Amino acid sequence: MAHLSGLLLIDCPASALNNAGAVEDARTDNTVAVKRISSKAGVFPYVSAQAFRYWLRSILSKMDGWTSSPVFREGKIAYTDANPIQYAEDDVFGYMRAPSGSAEAKKLREEQGIDNKATAMQDKVTLTRQSPLKVSTLVSIAPLREVTTDFGVMARQEGNAVPFEHEFYRTTLSGLYSMDLAMLGRFYSVNRSGFKHLDEVRLKQAIELKLAPFDDGRAYELPLAERKNRLSKVLLALGELTGGAKLAMHYTDVAPKLLIMAVTKGGNHIFSTAVGADAKGLPLIKHDAIKEIARVYKDEIISGMYVGLPQGYLDEQRAELSATLNEISKGAEYNNRCTFLGHPREAIKKLLADLETEASVWLA
Repeated sequence: MAHLSGLLLIDCPASALNNAGAVEDARTDNTVAVKRISSKAGVFPYVSAQAFRYWLRSILSKMDGWTSSPVFREGKIAYTDANPIQYAEDDVFGYMRAPSGSAEAKKLREEQGIDNKATAMQDKVTLTRQSPLKVSTLVSIAPLREVTTDFGVMARQEGNAVPFEHEFYRTTLSGLYSMDLAMLGRFYSVNRSGFKHLDEVRLKQAIELKLAPFDDGRAYELPLAERKNRLSKVLLALGELTGGAKLAMHYTDVAPKLLIMAVTKGGNHIFSTAVGADAKGLPLIKHDAIKEIARVYKDEIISGMYVGLPQGYLDEQRAELSATLNEISKGAEYNNRCTFLGHPREAIKKLLADLETEASVWLA
């Protein structure tokens, strides 16, 4: 079961990308705090995995050919249409759907224009799909002594100005992501948590669309071209990433400034040790760690190693990184692993170009 695994860095020169709400006992009544992890080493600002996934979904929703799933609500319960055949979003991001069978719930669905018979709204049928796309929390690579508090006022109105404060920070965020390529575009219908992807209505749709059976008939799979298309959209969205709080005041570019990617046989992430921080808390590419990864996992890596690093970022480390990748590409101890170094978007495009010839292996 192949996985596409990657590491990314986001440069935050003065940012407040994910807020935690009001600060108690602050100087002003409307002070907004950033999310952080407090430890003995210091404060680590972070962006939640939920926010990271929201950024991706938002970019994808605007891309041609991507299908976002509608969301339905019953009081305090909300769920998507749970149709991974029709909606790429349900396929990639997973879902849990446990609609109520009560008359009130059915009425609410009808008021939203939902056909209870045609949309898999079967009583006592719970559909769950583990997300093939997994992401980590984006965490500062080094601790900060403290975050900065900025004081401002609303002074457009007559009379006294209204004070407010918000926190922000200067750091680099690091995160991991992985796509389970074997599950992308494949849908099970077995009584097992996370694998009850389809109910009778969806199964009928799979048959009508003549989807190929998979895993001895326990699942159905989309055509290879559509599976490649959905993977391509996710990776392209990653390269175009935008989002975050306080953009009007800090306008942080959250597109990855460093990407390291490869396709591996297993699901364990191999790049978590590839980047760290120096004594000043600045990003440090660990070249020996990258060589070790290429050597130790030489039999598990089934693709090239794709690295994206734009000109103007970590320029002083580019030459050594290039030498490291060149050594990996020529060394027998690394299985003469192919490597690529360019802009992050170029690295993604190179991987997608290789996908055209390797899809039958990577998506097997």
